[in-house]
Amino acid sequence: MAFEMFSAAHTAGLAVALIVFTGIILFRKQLRRPALNQALRYGLAVLLLCCEISLQLSYVLEHNWRVGSLPFQLCSLMLLLSAILLITNNKKLYHLVFFLGSMGALQALLTPNLDETFPHFRYFHFFIAHIGIIGAALFITAVERYRPTFRSVFSTLFWLHVLAIPAAITNIISGKTNFMFLARKPGTASLLDILAPWPWYLLQLEVIAFVICLLLFGAVKLLDRIFRSKMRYN
Repeated sequence: MAFEMFSAAHTAGLAVALIVFTGIILFRKQLRRPALNQALRYGLAVLLLCCEISLQLSYVLEHNWRVGSLPFQLCSLMLLLSAILLITNNKKLYHLVFFLGSMGALQALLTPNLDETFPHFRYFHFFIAHIGIIGAALFITAVERYRPTFRSVFSTLFWLHVLAIPAAITNIISGKTNFMFLARKPGTASLLDILAPWPWYLLQLEVIAFVICLLLFGAVKLLDRIFRSKMRYN
C-alpha cells in the first residue's frame, strides 16, 4: 500500500511526535538529572545513527544502493549533526540543528516525501528519524537550556548554502538525484507545490527559510517570557 497524507498511518506518526515533544517540555526538569540526562542524550544519538545505518544497509541488501542514497538531503545531514550535538553539546552545532533540523523535519512530518506506509521499514525509519531530529533540538533547548540568537539566524542560513554545495554538485553530475529538492520539486505533495516552477521556487525558499528561522527564534523568546511570567506569579 502506498503512503497517503493524513491517513491513519500519517496521523499516528504525528500523534507520536506530539507526545514525544510534549513529554520533553513537560519533564524537562526531571530530564536534567545527570544519569537520566546522559542516558537519554546518548540513547537518542545512537537511535539516530542507527536510523541512517539501517537505511544504508537496506539499500545494500535490496541491491538498490546508488548515488541518490548518499546522505545529502537536508534531514539526513541534520540527523547526523543531531547525533553529534547530543553527544558533544556543541553550541555551534546547536544553532544548525535547531533552525535547519526543526525546519526540515517539521516540513517532512507534515508533508512526507514517502512512498511506503505502515508497517514497512521505511515508514518507521522516516518517522523515527524526523521525530528524533526535532526531539534532539527540543531536548537541547528545553533541557540543556541552550538558546538561539538573532545572529545565529544569519550564520545558519550561511551554512545552509554551504551544505547545499555538495548536494547541488551531485545533482548536476548525476542528472538524476534531487538532493535538497534543488533540481526539481518532489514527486509527492509538499509545500513546494504552491511555489513558482523551478528554478524560481529556489529564490522563494530563500525568503521562506529566513522567515521560518525568525519564527523559530521568536517562538523560543515568547515561550521564555511566558514561563518567566508564570514563575513570577507562582
